[in-house]
Amino acid sequence: MSSPLPDERQQAILDHLGRNGRVLAAELAGLFGVSEDTVRRDLRDLAEAGLCRRVHGGAMPLSPQPRGIAERSRLAPERKQRLARRAAALVRDAVLPGGLLFLDAGSTNLAVARALPPNLRIGIVTNMPAIAATLAGTSGLEVISIGGRVDPEVGGCLGARALREMSGFRFDMALLGACAVDAEAGLCAFHLEDGEMKRAAAAVAASVAAVATSDKLGTVAPFRVLDPGRLGDLVVEPDVPQDIAAALSAAGTRLHRADPEEAPARRASDPDRKQDTDR
Repeated sequence: MSSPLPDERQQAILDHLGRNGRVLAAELAGLFGVSEDTVRRDLRDLAEAGLCRRVHGGAMPLSPQPRGIAERSRLAPERKQRLARRAAALVRDAVLPGGLLFLDAGSTNLAVARALPPNLRIGIVTNMPAIAATLAGTSGLEVISIGGRVDPEVGGCLGARALREMSGFRFDMALLGACAVDAEAGLCAFHLEDGEMKRAAAAVAASVAAVATSDKLGTVAPFRVLDPGRLGDLVVEPDVPQDIAAALSAAGTRLHRADPEEAPARRASDPDRKQDTDR
């Protein structure tokens, strides 16, 4: 194809990024008939504009920009509830009675806390006050809250004090909040201190899991938390793209799909329902 003007080329790069999930400078140079240096300048401009993130040899899409925890908690509640139910089942199977779970800050993990079955007879450590408040008084759970400064965007306690307290635990599982997950980049965070907290939890955990909505898969964020092979389990939505699922599985992550959306309940006036009731 003939070489497009810079603005057209950069839009074409974004189009390729949206379709393919990542772009390589060498391939784009051949496609547009320009030098790799020209493509790298385009990628640099796009990254500086917050439209992608540069990685070695190319670029990847950014994960959706974070909002405050209160706003995030109101977004897509049905999707998060389905993910939470599957994650709660994973916790039930993976953390035996007497074991210890770390439940990281995040709106989806708050939904997981609400979905946990009673009488698990485990300990739960969290750095999110809302999770601690949700679980307080639940039969069969010992709840331990990590203190420190509460970050209003993350919704959890971060910083030096929280990191010091984290070092005193040994978790059977750490269920981390996921800002972005990719088979090559691993699990990433948007905030430096949040990334440090997640790494500290993973360092003292026998296994590491996460829960992620589909818009966070195949994306990156500024701070790398874990290499792909360190993320043992990932709870995803049922319609996760097959190429992303295959890449994550190849990297060593076990995927656990949430149940599809349930069909709407029949109305009382539905003839079939009446027949069922009459039987």
